Amino acid sequence: MSIFPVSTSTLSAEALGVFVQQKYVLDTATSCTLLKTGINHTYLVVDEKAKYVLRVYYHAWRSREEIQEELALLLMLKEKGVAVSVPISSNDSVFIQTLQAPEGERYAVLFSFAEGEKVRFMNGEICTDIGSYMATMHQATKDRSIKREQYTFETLLTLPYQHATTVFSEEQEEMKYLRQLIGEIQRLFVDKEARLPKAIVHLDLWYDNMSVSKEKGITFFDFDFCGTGWMLLDVAYFAMQLFHVEVGTGNYELKLKSFLDAYGEIRPLTANERELIPHAGAAIWIFYLGVQCQRFDWTNLFLSENYLKMYISKLKAWLAFHEK
Repeated sequence: MSIFPVSTSTLSAEALGVFVQQKYVLDTATSCTLLKTGINHTYLVVDEKAKYVLRVYYHAWRSREEIQEELALLLMLKEKGVAVSVPISSNDSVFIQTLQAPEGERYAVLFSFAEGEKVRFMNGEICTDIGSYMATMHQATKDRSIKREQYTFETLLTLPYQHATTVFSEEQEEMKYLRQLIGEIQRLFVDKEARLPKAIVHLDLWYDNMSVSKEKGITFFDFDFCGTGWMLLDVAYFAMQLFHVEVGTGNYELKLKSFLDAYGEIRPLTANERELIPHAGAAIWIFYLGVQCQRFDWTNLFLSENYLKMYISKLKAWLAFHEK
């Protein structure tokens, strides 16, 4: 009997444990546990000496060349003193492993473990540290480019909307709102984008992609969406995520100030950047809606009209708070 084709599979944690134990300098007591599924699947690897994270990339999601660019960025950031999770090379000095899954080739990379914990409700001190770390990262990648996504109006707004139309009707009120908002964002940015400083950006910096440790400070990880774009994008997205966590508490503006002040001590934000924070955050929110629609097979339990209403309501709340 032939095997029926699959779009994606969840690889056995036990088999991956044996695989990494053989490929890397790990002891025979190595264990491997599935941490989470998503665009990529993440496994926790533990031996007697250390912890690691194994990322198994979704089939046909990133090319080998794109992953190589991501890993080179991480190693460069480490050299410049930025605390990031870095790739670990195998016994034969290879960073990227190729696995034959039912759906086709999938790439896998072993990363160092980011010590600490994920902190959803941050205090002012943590927000200050994140601002400093982010600005340091941006200074290290300022005016550099990477052979990955170039974040422009097309990639942040036009293409994501097109992906959304494959799932949602353009006649739905939320989709009409998105069309109007996309035009507004483009009009606001068009005369100012040339003066916005660029760098290699993370694009997904929120509490779920950073570890906080009293001993080791902040460590950034999961650079799967890194690319070239305005530094403002990372700033705005973190601010937007902070807003959604703090909404209704009255603490948002105070914590945001701690973050922005610390960021500005290393890389002062221009007046244009500060003005555009609300709409830059909205642009990334639209971008990630497009990602979810593009890869609906990992979010289909939630990708419904009700989900879109909830998602857009959070976007509207963010803009309304900033009177935009």
